[in-house]
Amino acid sequence: MNNAFLYTITVLIWGSTWLAIEFQLGTVDEVVSLFYRFAISAACMWCYVLIKRPPMRYPLTDHGFFMLLALGNFGLNYLFLYWAQGSLTSAMASIAFSLLLVANIVNTRLFFAKPIAGRIYIGAALGLGGIVSLFWQDLRSADLSSDAFIGLLLALAGMFIASLGNMVSVRNSNRQIGVLQGNAWGMLYSALFLGGYVALSPLQFSIEADAQYWGSLLYLSVFGTVIAFACYFHLLKNIGPEKASYLIVLFPLVAVTLSTWFEGFVWQLNTFIGFSLVLIGNAIVLTPYQRIRAWLSPTTPSQARP
Repeated sequence: MNNAFLYTITVLIWGSTWLAIEFQLGTVDEVVSLFYRFAISAACMWCYVLIKRPPMRYPLTDHGFFMLLALGNFGLNYLFLYWAQGSLTSAMASIAFSLLLVANIVNTRLFFAKPIAGRIYIGAALGLGGIVSLFWQDLRSADLSSDAFIGLLLALAGMFIASLGNMVSVRNSNRQIGVLQGNAWGMLYSALFLGGYVALSPLQFSIEADAQYWGSLLYLSVFGTVIAFACYFHLLKNIGPEKASYLIVLFPLVAVTLSTWFEGFVWQLNTFIGFSLVLIGNAIVLTPYQRIRAWLSPTTPSQARP
């Protein structure tokens, strides 16, 4: 499947999930909501597995990494982010989570000793600068001395856990474990972990919620989890975590667009500056150095002759 298509689908879906998560907060506890989300996702994945019948038997070592994938990408990371959005705006939470780009670059270097092209650092800096510009007003007015500071720490913790989960996904790909198989096992283990926690805790499997809650839950389960993670992990395999994770800094662009349409968000100078920086950074990260050099120093026909 084309990388540009995978990239676009993942950005659009995950960019919209920040708004959907807002409908998950309130009546039903966050842990219970996550259990519902990944139970539905796991059921979808295993129905597809039963139809396609790929090889699903793996040694215990791989199952250990499937459990780590569950914790890193399908469990703890979301739990911290749900908690963070209880005291942060979705904009602030998305800013903190966008640092996943930097964490993936560093962790790729640490875990896989993979050299990182200089342009990726430049693109990451521009992208993060663009996000700061996009939400400058939120940053200026944020009170980091109380609940907002705790929320920021929770969001950063969720971001770092997600980065470790991404490294597990890269390891699984290197072991020739398919995205379908890894996600199916990971989501199943996540549902089991979350369900077991709820069963052993004072929490209740509440079903008393409105239509917006259940609608957003289905969207998060099918699109935000099954489809988006499949696209993202294919990108991790195809272009590497340092490039694939740049889509994280595009999430706030989708969030701002949705807010403009549905919440009357007012565009200001910092909004246009932020969009420009993110898009330029995105182009730099995804464009090979040789192509950039060719654009800056085009070869004339006479120069091209031997």
